[in-house]
Amino acid sequence: MPWSTGPLRLGRSWPVAPDVRTLGARWDTLVRAEGDARRTLFRETRARSLHTAVAALPGQSTGTARFAREHGPCPEPVRIAHGPFDEQWVVPDHRLIDVARPELWRVADGRQLFAVEQGYVPGAAGPALLVSGVLPEGRSPAGRPGRIRPLYRRPGGVEPNLAPGLVEALTRRYGSGVAPEDVLAWVVATGRATAKGCVVPFTSDPGVWAGGVDLGRRIVGIQLRGARGGERPRLPGGRRPYVRAAIPPRPGELAYDADEEALLVGEGRIAPVPVGAWEFQVAGARVLEHWFERRTAEAEPGTLEAIRPGAWPQEWTSELLELITVLALLGQLEAARAELGKEVARTEPGDPGLAPVPGSARRPASVLDHHEEGPEGQFALL
Repeated sequence: MPWSTGPLRLGRSWPVAPDVRTLGARWDTLVRAEGDARRTLFRETRARSLHTAVAALPGQSTGTARFAREHGPCPEPVRIAHGPFDEQWVVPDHRLIDVARPELWRVADGRQLFAVEQGYVPGAAGPALLVSGVLPEGRSPAGRPGRIRPLYRRPGGVEPNLAPGLVEALTRRYGSGVAPEDVLAWVVATGRATAKGCVVPFTSDPGVWAGGVDLGRRIVGIQLRGARGGERPRLPGGRRPYVRAAIPPRPGELAYDADEEALLVGEGRIAPVPVGAWEFQVAGARVLEHWFERRTAEAEPGTLEAIRPGAWPQEWTSELLELITVLALLGQLEAARAELGKEVARTEPGDPGLAPVPGSARRPASVLDHHEEGPEGQFALL
């Protein structure tokens, strides 16, 4: 997947939140403030200040006047993958984001899938690559963040972001048609995190290839949580997590009772929670603990980050139950992924005979399918 970008760099954390109402309240507080108060709340950086002139993000109808003159309503927030298995909401305003990667926004649509390399931590457990249907920020809970690699270079699922000749070479090798989604599935099932990035081995055995693609598609389907026409992940009856004791308005800490297979959310209790879900890690960090901390960590008083729900919202409980289900299902597939790695290692991949990747394949495509508003309301010329 030659074309890739680095992670987004927000520059400030307040434009992202787990719920839409919080973002609206933060925006209203900011635009009501004047002078130095607005500057302090905004959290200026070298890349963005109240007087920065910047174009709108592709596909977004937001203001392009300098934010010092902004008094309008909050733009409609959009979903973003704010970290591993943590979908939140972002205000899609380019004036608020230091490095927004507009080239990714241009190709984000209902067909796109983003492969996100995770930070490398020597000896740490967890997948090397996660797949998202929404625009990923590319953050990693530990280690240096990896690259973001869209599956398609253009909107509408056009022009796969694959090395030229790869699909044809794999089709010759395995004797059946290979789709871009098959390659992504194989990468997810076999990719290994290294200090130099995600390394993907291949096999000369068509049977191993078919099994790996099937496993990878199951993993991707779980990670997408029903997006792109798939089914919502569900555990079998009797193993589905339920709230056994209500989560309090301000749960203090998260803990796990291995004997009872119960997740303790303050005085609240969710069960059954398989140990595989509790122990599931990305870049060496427990996903459940990381998810909980992002919603309950103390914020500095007087900042926009301090504007948040006064009590634990019901939708957070629903999201937590779904996250437990996703991690439990993925944990069940870890043994199959490890066995696949051994099978691949026993086969000789051979040389697919690909030509060197041209520089143009490593750069974003020219996407000019709609007008993009430039700074101060001018149209951008690309």
